[in-house]
Amino acid sequence: MVTRPFHFSGSNGKQLSGRMEMPGGRVRGWAIFAHCFTCGKDNRAAVRIARLLARQGIGVLRFDFAGLGDSEGEFADSRFSVDVQDIEAAARAMTDEGKAPSLLIGHSLGGAAAIAAAGALPAIRAVATVNAPFDVAHTLHQFDPAALAVIDAEGAADVLLGGRRFHVGRGLIDDLRQQDQGARIAALRRPLLVMHAPLDDTVGIENATKIYVAARHPKSFFSLDDADHLLTRPQDVERVGSMIAAWAAPYLTAPTDTPAPTVDAEAEETGDGKFQVAIASGDHVFLADEPVSVGGLGSGPSPFDLLSSALAACTTMTLRLYAENKKWPVTRIRTAVGHDKDVSDPRPDQFNVRIDIEGPIDDDQRARMMEIAERCPVHRTLERGARFSTAAGEPPAPCEPPEAHMEAMDRSVDV
Repeated sequence: MVTRPFHFSGSNGKQLSGRMEMPGGRVRGWAIFAHCFTCGKDNRAAVRIARLLARQGIGVLRFDFAGLGDSEGEFADSRFSVDVQDIEAAARAMTDEGKAPSLLIGHSLGGAAAIAAAGALPAIRAVATVNAPFDVAHTLHQFDPAALAVIDAEGAADVLLGGRRFHVGRGLIDDLRQQDQGARIAALRRPLLVMHAPLDDTVGIENATKIYVAARHPKSFFSLDDADHLLTRPQDVERVGSMIAAWAAPYLTAPTDTPAPTVDAEAEETGDGKFQVAIASGDHVFLADEPVSVGGLGSGPSPFDLLSSALAACTTMTLRLYAENKKWPVTRIRTAVGHDKDVSDPRPDQFNVRIDIEGPIDDDQRARMMEIAERCPVHRTLERGARFSTAAGEPPAPCEPPEAHMEAMDRSVDV
């Protein structure tokens, strides 16, 4: 799974820090995850839900609201209304990158913020909430009454929230009290999925009832049974992520709407480490990197590792195709490839290939398969060399169709 940094300017000019969970296969759509009050983008539930959705083709941005985590700002200056505007700013930033979100997801107070933001984002086609409050001011129940009294009287106070101490100003308190969330829910006019745990002792189940009654159809409710407010159990996160992915399917960008790839592979810097890149190839996304010993993060194969992997994969596939054509009882094929250089040689690059073939075949059959191994298309490409066309900022020439490699293997084994 590929996670890349995503930074953008919030509604008040603060730099907000996010992480984009890139889809592991064909892109079905894009979403924004709004975290719970004081939680942050790296909250366990936020990370797990976002990554589960990414595995199912839904790219997700999770980011820290201003004053939390790695985002700029002071929590004392935070406002619910600003959080709403920052979700809108996140949607615009994603759209500018060609990843326009069609789904908003919010946990707890983040769910209320997602509902509030949807009204200003016409491209949002659906909203899902998890253990969200109906009345935004419900959040004040997490404050000690004595601390609230100090804030009202003196304008600010240190408050213990979720086991952490925050400096809270009167502006945040007043902003929470002034929200008319019921009117927003009634005017949402988007498909809404309300998920709530009946035993939630932080935001009671009655909140889900009020949200559901206020919302217009289409709307759905899903009970999280004995989950807790923060979804601390992995099985509860799994249920939430699976339900969102299934429910949101009609409201996501259809796979047929995704432009066909014009290149075989594209590598883009992630911003993590010195060398890490995210590689998109067809319906697949993965990382490449360099080892820690040379300044990388060691988070993925190196470019020469990938080249060796291509030879190993193609050799194995070609041999499988040949064995099946011959109807030989080959049970498993394993190809190991190592790359070395000898600068004193006119052809300095050497690929050392070791092939293990399992199954009751005789010596002649085994020897024939070793000959066929050197006919795999990648082997021949490396052996012959290649021509290159390199240009700056221009789209590459059209690529061979995906079937071309299979056709080349067919020719190699048609003997």
